[in-house]
Amino acid sequence: MNKCYLPLIEDALERYLPGSDSREKKLIESMRYSLKAGGKRVRPMLVLEFNALCGGKIKRALPFACAVEMVHTYSLIHDDLPCMDDDDLRRGKPSNHKAFGEDTALLAGDALQTLAFEILTRDDTAALTGDTACRKAAATLAKYAGCYGMAGGQMIDLESEQTQASYEVIMELIAKKTACLLQAACELGCIAAGADDKTVRAAGEYGKAIGYAFQIRDDILDCISTDEVLGKPVGSDEANQKSTLVSLLGLEECNRMVDKYTAEAIAALRQFDGDTKTLSRFAVNLARRKK
Repeated sequence: MNKCYLPLIEDALERYLPGSDSREKKLIESMRYSLKAGGKRVRPMLVLEFNALCGGKIKRALPFACAVEMVHTYSLIHDDLPCMDDDDLRRGKPSNHKAFGEDTALLAGDALQTLAFEILTRDDTAALTGDTACRKAAATLAKYAGCYGMAGGQMIDLESEQTQASYEVIMELIAKKTACLLQAACELGCIAAGADDKTVRAAGEYGKAIGYAFQIRDDILDCISTDEVLGKPVGSDEANQKSTLVSLLGLEECNRMVDKYTAEAIAALRQFDGDTKTLSRFAVNLARRKK
């Protein structure tokens, strides 16, 4: 995607983070530690790409891009906690709870989530994007992040540990835990640009398809990659006795499924009038990624 977006995203995230000269200094440092730890910024980039595809202005979409990245970061902090996946590494660095303690990590995730919705409902965001778009964006992100979205997917994930979940359960897990937030990002970009409901739905179809491809590829890499390349412990799914499509169907079939969902994502882009080459390439690159 457009690399020119990255510095804009980083600058905006920095502006939205609260200053640390206060009693809450440790909490804010913990928030910053994970939010500014790098990463590919997939979700905010998708917001900006779909906003551009729909003819929107970048400055109107940046608050939405930052909000979805904050929700994503909070989910990673919580996902790494001992009560969840119990991972010690994230992006090649100690997980937040390893650096700041479980209590502070929990609060940092909570604070990033609430900051995301504060950004979406602030007066300055409404002045940029309009009250209607802000309301739609907040409702969309809440829906995809809540009990029938990402949080619900995490619950299914926990309940599937030490069992052999069915294909249907695993697919629902992927749809909710991973794909939902990617759907949200794509839809938020269209909402920021004032696109109609049909266009928003098309963007969501793309986001859902790349979500499936992304997670299945992630499960493949958990089997074939290394800690150094991936930036987090490999083999954690097997160690935690988690059901994945790899354990159920094998690597060959999972690679086929990644190709299938990548093709579906590209097909969803045909509903747009603008140049979709960047988003098509992104879907392909996501399916072939090494980390």
